Amino acid sequence: MTFWRRSRFRGREIDPEDIFLDSSNRAQLDANALEGRIERPVSHLAVFGVGAVFVLAALVVAGKAFHLQVLRGDVYADISRNNRLERDIIFASRGIVTDRSGVELAWNEPSFAIGFEASGSTTTLPYAKRVYTERPGFSHILGFVRYPKADASGSWWREEYAGVSGIEHAFDGSLAGVNGAVLSETDARGELVRSDIVDPPRDGATLTLSIEADMQAKLAEVLQSHARGNRFQGGAALIMDVRTGELLALTSFPEYDNSDFADGISAVVGKANEDPLTPLLNRAVAGVYAPGSIVKPMFAAAALHEGIIDPEKEILSTGSISIPNPYFPDKPSIFKDWKAHGYTDIRRALAVSSDVYFYAIGGGYKDQRGLGIQKIDEYARKFGFGSVSGFVLGGEEAGTIPTPEWKREVFDDDWRLGDTYNTAIGQYGFQVTPLQVVRYTAAVANGGKLLGAHLIAGEKAESTDLGFTEEELRIVREGMRAAVTDGGTAAALNIGGIEIAGKTGTAQVGTRNQYMNSWVIGFWPARAPKYAFAVVLEKAPAGTNSGAAPAMSNFFYWLRDAKPEYIH
Repeated sequence: MTFWRRSRFRGREIDPEDIFLDSSNRAQLDANALEGRIERPVSHLAVFGVGAVFVLAALVVAGKAFHLQVLRGDVYADISRNNRLERDIIFASRGIVTDRSGVELAWNEPSFAIGFEASGSTTTLPYAKRVYTERPGFSHILGFVRYPKADASGSWWREEYAGVSGIEHAFDGSLAGVNGAVLSETDARGELVRSDIVDPPRDGATLTLSIEADMQAKLAEVLQSHARGNRFQGGAALIMDVRTGELLALTSFPEYDNSDFADGISAVVGKANEDPLTPLLNRAVAGVYAPGSIVKPMFAAAALHEGIIDPEKEILSTGSISIPNPYFPDKPSIFKDWKAHGYTDIRRALAVSSDVYFYAIGGGYKDQRGLGIQKIDEYARKFGFGSVSGFVLGGEEAGTIPTPEWKREVFDDDWRLGDTYNTAIGQYGFQVTPLQVVRYTAAVANGGKLLGAHLIAGEKAESTDLGFTEEELRIVREGMRAAVTDGGTAAALNIGGIEIAGKTGTAQVGTRNQYMNSWVIGFWPARAPKYAFAVVLEKAPAGTNSGAAPAMSNFFYWLRDAKPEYIH
């Protein structure tokens, strides 16, 4: 072997196929599998060529980057700044509010324009306007919302509707829904490049109230009309299903314009806030009133349950009772009845609203034992007075049940028998709300179950059994029916085609008793009650003859003719 051939293979490992490949085995090798071929190393020229290509590509990239970032950097930086990716809100639709039959009470108008007084311009807003029924009687129960708000630059600092009062506030969580979002890309010219919804909105839930819209509107209409005609300054009314606690009507007047409040019309808002008749007060829930004689059915049931009087026992009313005055023996204390009723048993005493009868069973008189103020307080609380119920609209007042402790705290004075007498007929410091009164009336009607009032159709409230026998409450109900049919104080409700049981009450108010509040409560059908009602008309001149009972007679005539399904 020559030197050249030796030097060629020096330092190189020889593979077996280089040694054993010869003409004798070559025919047996698979050429398609590259067998029988001798590998040759890649040439240095090829390696250099590939490297040169990579170097050239790197130089091109570096040159382009230098051109973009250095030579043209300012230009392209400005273009970059003017290409924007923005997030915009897609406002969710607020849930619709309907009555129990699906009649819409609050709904949405898809978009609306607002004007700017300073410039005279208008703009269309990207969220829906809230619209409320214009029928009377609904402003306090529905309430109003505040709309989303943006600052001068267009950035939203309040992205949701905010329920402020009424149903809008109480059920804000379910009505509100959840806003969505869209991402929009604009170029340097401000033109939209593309837009993608990244988070779809979820609309609020429909809320079906237990309210019967026609009943509510008519109740408000007749009461407001009667109030104007007889110089009452306000009032409230409720109707409750005595089996479920559902409220079919809840109205308070004077009202306010909840649509204008939602729109933020400052003149309307300011006027309502300054109005001495307090139209913003929901009297049905937060108004407190002396109940007068409407508490008598409650204390009649208490007296029967405590066994202090037989239902057939008669007590004589000659128009007043007299008790000794320990401070002035020659000046006995006189407690008047509103008229002389003669002998009355418990049913008749309820029918004619005998004060003397309830003085006797409340505080005791001669041989008749009375409940006493502690039992009066106990039974009043049992029927839901003196505390709040947790009603969904909020703003409830607890009211007041007069007791020795209360008098000592308020007047720093001792309790006297006369205070018990006055409390037993719903006077003195007794204060109740219409909501409490309708719950109490329903408990008398349904056999002694105190229900929680609620506003959602189809729900059944929890109830508390007050422990009365059916016989005890049946006697009370018979007395309330007699108040309508037997020449009693609620005779205005003696309407053919609908059997109503009722009880009226009148309370003197004002520093000189110059005003009066008028109540009527009751239930129907009298023999198998389904619905209870409570109505108060507020602050008419003392001596006004036409009170709450005549006002409700107009409503019941309408109910009989227009809604016969609610009569029987």
